[in-house]
Amino acid sequence: MNRKIESVLVVGLGKVGRLVGILLHESGFVVTGLDSETHGDLPFAVKQGNATRVATLRKQIHGHDAVVSCLPYDLNTAVAECAHSLGIHYFDLTEDVATTAAIRTMARKGKGILAPQCGLAPGYISIVGAELAKTFKKLRSIELRVGALPQNPSGLLGYAFNWSPEGVVNEYLNDCDVIQDGQRAQVPAMENLETVVIDGMQLEAFSTSGGLGTMCETYDGKVERLNYKTIRYPGHNKLMRFFFNELHLRNDRKMAGEILVNAKPPVNDDVVFVYAAVEGWRNKKLGRAEFVRSYYPRKIAGNHWRAISWTTAASVCAVVELVSKGDLPQNGFLQQETIPLDLFFKTRNGAMYDDKESRSGTEFPEFDG
Repeated sequence: MNRKIESVLVVGLGKVGRLVGILLHESGFVVTGLDSETHGDLPFAVKQGNATRVATLRKQIHGHDAVVSCLPYDLNTAVAECAHSLGIHYFDLTEDVATTAAIRTMARKGKGILAPQCGLAPGYISIVGAELAKTFKKLRSIELRVGALPQNPSGLLGYAFNWSPEGVVNEYLNDCDVIQDGQRAQVPAMENLETVVIDGMQLEAFSTSGGLGTMCETYDGKVERLNYKTIRYPGHNKLMRFFFNELHLRNDRKMAGEILVNAKPPVNDDVVFVYAAVEGWRNKKLGRAEFVRSYYPRKIAGNHWRAISWTTAASVCAVVELVSKGDLPQNGFLQQETIPLDLFFKTRNGAMYDDKESRSGTEFPEFDG
């Protein structure tokens, strides 16, 4: 089958954007980067330009088959609008609910796939959760948990900002979509604290926003309970509640992000925990299926990449591969939970989540019926 995507424009060449470009280049795509700075050390062409200007975006996007936005979430809508107006496939990594809603509205008309939320959460965790759900005839609950943490934490907070501080602050403060008692609802972030044990390590998890993507819509009327929580080391939630609430930092998100990054800068040795659990009935018997993995840094194209970087970048690259091969729709809005996990794992980039070089944890469960 001829590939439906040959050339890809990657907009925004930060930590994740650079790796997205490298992975797509190594997958055989003709990649061009667009960034405000020059990058002479990358194996693909880079155009320097201001991605916040519509004229610049249209000029650079034109002629490509697809665009992947790795910009901050608040800049994604403009990129999506330009790509969609030109009939070009669009992909991004956003967790922001409002941005996704705007992109979904665009998808009602025009050509090309619009695929936001192609990262780790939402994205990969949504694909895993939906695959587990398929093993049941009737569902009771879907619980999705993800955490990106330093392997060797220091201090009471037990954290390092290897991810966008703006994104972390938003997910800690914005309300969270859930299904509870069979009804769609919103709950406050940083609530519903629970204990999670992975690889014998005691951790905590609490509600944060954006991690479910469109799953509440997909499973509305089909499950009693659906929620997403962020995994952290014990004690983190209590300190962050103090930081945002008692110090009133929730009223100044920009300052909150700056303080947190200054206090807990990035580290190279990180770990990404992925935990999905689904309960339901098969053959009239109640059961529970779990998918638990821990992902670690790995070497890609001769360089060391943090776990959070490659688990985010490889996910969107795998989706680009699937659209290119014709395994996914070519038009409209793509919901991550509709992507089959077996096809995802069979892509060059999706296979990274399933090999044993950089992860530990359970194999995908198999059931008798």
